[in-house]
Amino acid sequence: MSAPIVISGPAAWNRIVYLDHLPEPVPHMQFALDDYETIGGTSAGKALGLAGLGRPVLLHTLLGDDDEGRRVQGALEASGVALASLAAARTESHLNLMTRQGERVSLYLSAPADPGTPPSPDLTQAMADAPAIVLDLSERSRGLIGAARATGRPIWTDIHDYDGSADFHRPFIEAADWIFMNADRIGVDPLPFMEACVRGGASVVVCTLGAQGAIAVSRGGGSGAGDGERMSVTEVAAVPVEVLDTNGAGDAFMAGVLDAHLGGASLVDALAAGSRHAATVLTTRHLHPVLERVL
Repeated sequence: MSAPIVISGPAAWNRIVYLDHLPEPVPHMQFALDDYETIGGTSAGKALGLAGLGRPVLLHTLLGDDDEGRRVQGALEASGVALASLAAARTESHLNLMTRQGERVSLYLSAPADPGTPPSPDLTQAMADAPAIVLDLSERSRGLIGAARATGRPIWTDIHDYDGSADFHRPFIEAADWIFMNADRIGVDPLPFMEACVRGGASVVVCTLGAQGAIAVSRGGGSGAGDGERMSVTEVAAVPVEVLDTNGAGDAFMAGVLDAHLGGASLVDALAAGSRHAATVLTTRHLHPVLERVL
């Protein structure tokens, strides 16, 4: 079996509450359309997706010795995800207020603090052996950037709804070979920012566009993009599907792309694989369909 992909970042226990519209900032009462508990966290979503595609995964995350932590650990391990967890005072937990249109307000009920310890020898070796290292946004992952870069292994990151200016994201952007994002806050046209990331050292930058699919900017080919750098723009359509829940779709998309890329797929074929995998998550109310039998 090949060495596991190492993923560092959040895993959480969440309560999801569906409303017909998001609350307005005035005192009032609303009736929930649905509510349930499940695993959350962007890194848990990617790990579940890759494990479901048959890729060995090692998830480095913070978990507390509490009911929520035991639920997260049990469900992830039952889904084929190996854990390299660090002890935290409490497991990360959210209350997500959702609408059927995919709108979300995420309330952090608890957020574990990074102990600031260096990676263990086992984790360092796992990163050195990994076909890819995924560093998701978190204080813990930011502290691992130096160790990850020292391995020389390709680094993938997901900057989500980055607005183009937040300082916290900058070290991830500068370190990553592959950058994933969405277009929610970057402006009308994400291409200038994506091209700037490629000029800054990234090999591929992918922006998901919801029902409009995704677009990627990569090195080489295509028309000139300025500053002497030639770039190629690749687009892929979304897979039509009846959407039940949008949580985790972006993580599933990235997992599908990563799996296909490691399998030797071209960029356009890898993006298409990501779209197909994201569609499977849109039809379940969990981060991955496997959780329907695990939870």
